[in-house]
Amino acid sequence: MAKHPVVVYGASGYTGMLIMDWLIDQNIPFTAVARNAGRTKEMMAQRVVRLESADYEIIEAEHNVDSLVNAFRGARVVCNTVGPFSNFGLVAVEAALKAGCHYLDTTGEQRYVRNVRDQFGELYRQAGLLVSPSNAYMYSFAEIAAELALETPGVDALETATLARGPRGGGAGVSVGSTATILDTYRQEACYLWEKKLVPHDKHASFNVSSPDFLQPVFALPWSGTSLPVYFEHDPRVRSCVSCVGFYDSNVMQMVHGLGHKWEAEYAHLPPEQQDMVLKQFVDSTTPAMPPRERTSLHRTVDFAIGRGQLAAVRATLHGITPYISTGALQAAGAIKLLDGETSKVGFASGSKAFGHRYLLGFLEQRGLARATISQL
Repeated sequence: MAKHPVVVYGASGYTGMLIMDWLIDQNIPFTAVARNAGRTKEMMAQRVVRLESADYEIIEAEHNVDSLVNAFRGARVVCNTVGPFSNFGLVAVEAALKAGCHYLDTTGEQRYVRNVRDQFGELYRQAGLLVSPSNAYMYSFAEIAAELALETPGVDALETATLARGPRGGGAGVSVGSTATILDTYRQEACYLWEKKLVPHDKHASFNVSSPDFLQPVFALPWSGTSLPVYFEHDPRVRSCVSCVGFYDSNVMQMVHGLGHKWEAEYAHLPPEQQDMVLKQFVDSTTPAMPPRERTSLHRTVDFAIGRGQLAAVRATLHGITPYISTGALQAAGAIKLLDGETSKVGFASGSKAFGHRYLLGFLEQRGLARATISQL
């Protein structure tokens, strides 16, 4: 049973420890939950900033509903980082509901987000609790940009792009969990929103994104479709939403795109158990260890939304840094609102709709993690 108000599940992982950094920064006591308490203690001692000043505990739990209910009970907010979420997420969602906790996570996997909405949204609403996936750099930054674009009267169509850079341009600096999630999207249907209905992308859809932020177009992919079409599906303001993701280094994205073709040709027909083995081999070969902490001189991002109406046209852009560190900040910002009882939504809702996109933007801007610009087109 947790004795602190916030649980960080997946505490020994890269993102979990960054969430704890921000909870410590905001003086919020927390319970770290993981499968191996000894390893978690060791990793936290190495990587969590100002741990010596934190009020925390570590609880060991297996990844099943009963074990997690016991670990979560007593807390008010669960911050979950254990992925790929399409494989593991719903167990934690169910456990948080049974433990009486609000639920936040860091995924952008579209199929999983839809499953959370369809299976648990109404149950959380009835319990007076919030269930909010995708409170992370992907795709909170793009959603904030979309909400800024929607402030222009008449806008009802959105196109968003999430563009990031890491060491050597793109792929290096991605966590083990993120790599597993990226590769797992080969098995998922990716949809965009068109005339208020979710429509599947072509299996090998891609984009060449031209932006004034870059000299050359950026090669981008649907990236499971992102969470935004799901969050805007029943929004009366929005008729369509198409979203994509790219790294500044287009060679990295071309490689990922090529792996998608390889998956379809060689592995799509295999039983799920064999597919799991193939994905694990990919993860082990591409991301063998936890990456170092992000650097502001290298890890930079551009997220923008173009909003269109019959005559209205606007572009809202967020320039940011250190997407994983920003993810930790967004989780802490959401936890603060939930602990204060200041959420405008219960049930299934995005971070922007539950806490306010201007609040999240302000939290990021005040900490030097993002800045926004809006221009009429």
